[in-house]
Parts: sequence; structure tokens; C-alpha cells
Amino acid sequence: MRALIVLALVTGATLAHAQSNSKKELVAKVLQLQQASIEGLARNIVERPAVQMMQAAAATLQAQVPPAKREAAAKSIDADIRKFVDEGVPILTERAIKIAPATYGVGLEEKFTEDELRQLVAWLESPVNKKFQQNVPELQNAFTQKLIAEAGPLLDPKLLALQRKLQATLGVPAASAATAPKASGPAAKPAAK
Repeated sequence: MRALIVLALVTGATLAHAQSNSKKELVAKVLQLQQASIEGLARNIVERPAVQMMQAAAATLQAQVPPAKREAAAKSIDADIRKFVDEGVPILTERAIKIAPATYGVGLEEKFTEDELRQLVAWLESPVNKKFQQNVPELQNAFTQKLIAEAGPLLDPKLLALQRKLQATLGVPAASAATAPKASGPAAKPAAK
């Protein structure tokens, strides 16, 4: 009887260990399939402040730098921001891939059953998901353009009023209508590599 209990415990532990390894393998597969998204997130984290700095620098150039020096200053600023992005993206991407198993992976392992992870892997590998992911940028672009076209004119007066208020607060001369930002204008592009 005692030998039967020990055998049952050993068998149960072996089965649990096998299930645990299988679950870890499934989580690793999900992370591998999501690597491009993780890398994209890292790139976005680096580019977001760079784009904000570029926009702030452009406004400052227009308002405070003499016209004769603007082009040279703009080129210098652009080069510095590109260098920041070019150096920062690989650093953050490497860290993102490194910490993903300990953060993203642990969360997947805790919140999903082994069967759910199998389904998730099947979905991520499915032709439908791949087709969807390939079409997301185009779909988002069309959506963004329509949203800006419809809502931009509603926000433009508020944006202009905010700009004037900020200029008054900062004591900066008011910008001409040609340099005023518009919500209905083109979306800012991230710094290119």
C-alpha cells in the first residue's frame, strides 16, 4: 500500500512537471510569435519623446531662431534626434526581449491555462491572424484619416486657443495663422531610421 502511494505521488509530480514544461514551452512560443510586437513597442517608447522634442524644437525654431540660421539649426536638431533614435532603439529592443519572459511570460503563464495557450498559439500562427496583422496599418490609416477629417475641424479652434494661451503664458509672440498647428493637419511622423 505504501509503495502504491509513493508511486502515485511520483507519477503525479512527474505529470505536473511535464504539464509545467509544456506550459512554459507554449509561453515561449507566444513570446516568439509576439517578438515583432514587443520590438515595435520598444521602438515606439524611444520614438515618442523624440517626436515630441522634434515638434517642440520646430516651434522654437520658428519663434525664436533668426530665419538665416533656421535651416542649419533644423538639420543639426534632426541629426541629433535621429542619432538618439538610432542608438536608443537597439538598446531598448534588446532589453524588451530580455525582460519579456520574466514579465509578459509570467503573466501569460499565470492567467492562461495550457489549453488557452495552445489556442492562442494556434490563433497567432493562423493565416487569418497573419492577414489581419498585415492589413492593420492600412485599416488604422484609413480610420485615422476619417477621424481627423471629421473631428479635426471641431478641435482646431480649441487647439488654436490653447496655443495662444500658452504663448501668452510664456511671453512668446503670437504665431501667424500659417504656423498655427491644426488637429486636422497631417499626423506627426516618427523619426525615421
